[in-house]
Amino acid sequence: MDHETFLQLAFLSKVLAAFGGGFISFVSPCVLPLVPSYISFVTGISFEELTDEEGAKRLRTVILFNSLMFILGFTAVFVLILGLSAQLFGHLFVEYKDIVRQIAGVVIVLLGIHVIGIINLKVLQREKRLHFFRDKPQGFLGSFLVGVGFAAGWTPCIGPILSAIFTVAATSKSQWTGVVLFVSYSMGLAIPFFLTALGINTFLKHFKRFSRHMRLVSVVSGLFLIATGVLIFLNSFAIITQYLYTVLPNIG
Repeated sequence: MDHETFLQLAFLSKVLAAFGGGFISFVSPCVLPLVPSYISFVTGISFEELTDEEGAKRLRTVILFNSLMFILGFTAVFVLILGLSAQLFGHLFVEYKDIVRQIAGVVIVLLGIHVIGIINLKVLQREKRLHFFRDKPQGFLGSFLVGVGFAAGWTPCIGPILSAIFTVAATSKSQWTGVVLFVSYSMGLAIPFFLTALGINTFLKHFKRFSRHMRLVSVVSGLFLIATGVLIFLNSFAIITQYLYTVLPNIG
């Protein structure tokens, strides 16, 4: 494998991991159960109207655009604040990059253990959620602001995954890695949210069955973080790169 191909695959592995982190955030026990409430709040449509098949079809345009503005809101926070700040810290950490990476790896492993439930870090149990909005601000701008509030209020809950992505971004050589990784993370969170908003009835039909497995989701999320933390600590994302090379041998 030539050096350029290796770098391409290494970057792809980080992007895929960030996207997977976004999806895991969506199905996490502190986000998924409240998705219907968010959709109702963001669109300004009552739950009864959302669950009525004819009503949902009639209001599909409203659901579509308000959901997109909500997604744009939380994406803006993740990309412009976390992504760009990772770029900034990357310059500050360059001299002590290995030490920072190893400390962060240990912290992320501990966060993974917390997500599984073996230890309890109380600071990560505090969520502001939508408490700062008594009523949804009007219009598409209001949906955008709710998206911004979602990103800010839910950071303690999805913080472990965000921390892992931030560490990878801050210790990467490319100055735009943080932006790309947080765009990928946001898409991993946004796509299932958007599909759920468009097919709320289908989501609700299957949610009760899926909700029985929330404990398993927590364990999988925790194991994902532990594995990521170990890879960060050992600087061994090349393991994923080698796997991708076997799957995509002709890349580049």
